[in-house]
Amino acid sequence: MANGTAVGIDVGGSRMAGALVDLDRGGQVLERRELATPSLDPDAVVGGIVSLARELAAGGVAAVGVAAAGMVDRRGVMRYAPNIAWREFPLAERVRAEVGLPVRVENDATAAAWGEFRFGAGRGVRDLLLVTVGTGIGGGIVLDGELVRGAHGFAAEVGHIVVEPDGPRCGCGNRGCWEQVASGRTIARLGREAARERLSREMLELAGGDPERVTGEVVTQAGRAGDPVALRILTEVGRRLGQGIAGLVNVLDPELVVVGGGAAEAGDLLLGPAREAFAEAVEGSAHRPAVPIVPAALGNDAGAVGAADLAAHLAGGGG
Repeated sequence: MANGTAVGIDVGGSRMAGALVDLDRGGQVLERRELATPSLDPDAVVGGIVSLARELAAGGVAAVGVAAAGMVDRRGVMRYAPNIAWREFPLAERVRAEVGLPVRVENDATAAAWGEFRFGAGRGVRDLLLVTVGTGIGGGIVLDGELVRGAHGFAAEVGHIVVEPDGPRCGCGNRGCWEQVASGRTIARLGREAARERLSREMLELAGGDPERVTGEVVTQAGRAGDPVALRILTEVGRRLGQGIAGLVNVLDPELVVVGGGAAEAGDLLLGPAREAFAEAVEGSAHRPAVPIVPAALGNDAGAVGAADLAAHLAGGGG
């Protein structure tokens, strides 16, 4: 069983999700476990990862993969993380010492891109761009069947391209990063602003009458119900998303763009405007093959599944 299975653990700012993955059966998730993430204590986070790994690996596995938000170098050192207090933290080394198995640590969106490429929406293509749209925006790139990690391991931090220099302040310290105008956080912010101005009765009702309780999910729900203000917000954010994707396609020339993350659950309310804006903004749209923009297939499992497969490659002597 060990050769065909691996553990993947996706570490987020609030939750860490572990999966036992059967890699011989198309990345099938056999078991899942979750824990709260103690975001202010790096050692406690390691303890949580190790606990999940040991529980899921009890029957024998090839390796453990960890998908974590932040800048991960090629040695598995968390150089910087926005939501967990990791600074120059040797995460792979620490977990490896505790579990006694090969351990690979990757950026969460990079791992998710690999998961979608191997087992999800990207099966059958060689060149893929993944854009994760959640609280922020992340990215992962596969070109000619190979994961693009960059010279230091930091490739595809696409959410921090500055697109509006005088725009909202980003958690990275800059103003107007792409994720500040085209993410789930943006949808929620615009929704709260509209609710405070009493522009949307539907959103206010869904939020229990409190504008500060408007979330991206509330805006999406209102949009599905036909609320014009919610639809305008989703259209605006979708168009900014599509414009950014066009710039990335100009640079990378992928065969397919996969959009994942929580905000992507808005479906065509977000992706429809994104596709339209993409077609308007991409270079030579009438003279290049179509580049489909499709929703991710693996959902919340993508990071864990991708990390498990990458760890198994490492255990088998792959890159």
